[in-house]
Amino acid sequence: MPPTHAASLAKRSRSRGRSALPPHAGSAMHDPAGDAASLGTGVPHAPAPVSARPNAMIDCGWGRLMFAPAFASPALLAAELQQEAAGRRDIALYVDAPQLVLAQAPQTLFLDPSLLFRRRLDAPLADSAAAPGITIRRLATRADIAAINRLYAMRKMVPLDAAAVWQQRGQDAVAYLIAEDEQSGEIVGSAMGVDHVLAFGDEQGGSSLWCLVVDPQTHLAGVGRSLVTHLLALFAQRGRQSLDLSVLHDNEHAIGLYHKLGFTQFDGFIIKHKNAINEPLFAGSSGCDQLNPYAALIVKEARRRGIGVEIVDAAGGIFSLRYGGREVLCRESLSELTGAVAMTWCQDKALTRARLAAVGLAVPRQQPAGSAEDNAAFLAACGSVVVKPACGEQGRGISVDVRDTAHLAGAIEAAQREGGNVLLESFCPGQDLRIVVIGYEVVAAAIRKPAEVVGDGATDLKTLIERHSARRAAATGGESRIPIDAETGRCIAAQGLGMTSVPKAGQRVPVRKTANLHTGGTLHDVTAQLHPVLREAAVTAARALRIPVVGLDFLVPAHDRPEYVVIEANERPGLANHEPQPTAERFVDLLFPFTA
Repeated sequence: MPPTHAASLAKRSRSRGRSALPPHAGSAMHDPAGDAASLGTGVPHAPAPVSARPNAMIDCGWGRLMFAPAFASPALLAAELQQEAAGRRDIALYVDAPQLVLAQAPQTLFLDPSLLFRRRLDAPLADSAAAPGITIRRLATRADIAAINRLYAMRKMVPLDAAAVWQQRGQDAVAYLIAEDEQSGEIVGSAMGVDHVLAFGDEQGGSSLWCLVVDPQTHLAGVGRSLVTHLLALFAQRGRQSLDLSVLHDNEHAIGLYHKLGFTQFDGFIIKHKNAINEPLFAGSSGCDQLNPYAALIVKEARRRGIGVEIVDAAGGIFSLRYGGREVLCRESLSELTGAVAMTWCQDKALTRARLAAVGLAVPRQQPAGSAEDNAAFLAACGSVVVKPACGEQGRGISVDVRDTAHLAGAIEAAQREGGNVLLESFCPGQDLRIVVIGYEVVAAAIRKPAEVVGDGATDLKTLIERHSARRAAATGGESRIPIDAETGRCIAAQGLGMTSVPKAGQRVPVRKTANLHTGGTLHDVTAQLHPVLREAAVTAARALRIPVVGLDFLVPAHDRPEYVVIEANERPGLANHEPQPTAERFVDLLFPFTA
């Protein structure tokens, strides 16, 4: 490498600072406790020494990091960026004069739009201990890589190349961290740190944070903070000078977290290659930011295939898809392919039950709410009941496991406020299983768990619920929140607790009986382990209802056992809740099979 060129480029780069961005889609920023899009680089340093490795770069599993100061010329850097492999995301860091690089390939390269932050590692760290209930450790097994990729899929991030990561797992240049739930053993978060001294020969002692991701469904607080502070402590122990990161300018939750941890903003530049992954960063808004997550998921998949999209009513999630002379109007996953009778069968829960019972599927006992005497007699016969509006959605007005007549009367009133008739149904204990059927094939299955909070020994239940609700809302685009209402109060009171109670550290407190996403519930994919009997029952139900796209709610002792009852059918299931299953892909396949 000619030293004059390298030293000149290094000097320009270091005078401006560093930069970087995560290997994900780049438009979705979420939970301040751990944002899928937050990651890192950036910090002004003294000029890089000529001894930095020529054309220094490192494979991070999702793409390559390129150390711009080590490249002899802008032309060499631009040429390397254009060698990006399919499905990867390469990033050029610390580019001081981006116009010189962009001029080499203006049609295929772009300047990444992000805010850059840094934290000096000689500044004291208030607390580097992991939050209660969390263990932070290094990646150790192939199963850990699969768990990280599960989290990446949930956040629409570029997956890790398992072979590449496994090969370099013992090296210190890249540190893959895991956050583990101490009680369940589940992997609930991950982050990656890059040691710039070992990776690039950076004698200025830099390091960076990348791909901070937290399971949007975890009940544990402080996962993201714990991962960041662990990396700060790790690189400080090594004697590094700073930790750098980058985050989209509108991700207020993540920026708030980094400010609290002592990061400050600085100037710097990153350059990337134009590809489908990066498209939201260089092509501007496609209108998807006006849609809810369920509609946006389908619209993005349609546009990826070259299908024409017209957003008819963004607030209502209504859009039109056009391809090859065919046009289909949709409201999220409900399309014109679903007939009026099928809609009626699904919307009226009494009709749903009758239709499914008629084809031999197991369903719970059910009757309309009537006189106080009739209601009391049904409760006495069942021992415990579910009270629900006959026509309703998103868990509104539903009371579960009602066991006495006083609560029964209140539950009926709550259901009546949603409008229409009220149904009483025998309570069937078990896990809440949602199965999505598209084109009469099972595409996804997930166990739905009711909202719960985890105590820290100091905070009351009301505050814990409010904090967890805020995290769920941030992680789901506002679709999931825990209501503080009479049903939540009843659930807490049944455990001998109240809103002012302070649970012990690590104590898990269920706060809802229903597992609906919209009331704070979470979904956990079990598609691969679904019992064949349950799979067959779901397809039979979809055919009986004559509906091409449906979300069926089962109660089961376990997803890998054959016992079940079917309790509801949803004609407009939320497809965005079932990552990593290809729900949007199969939906668009159904509408436009020749684009598959």
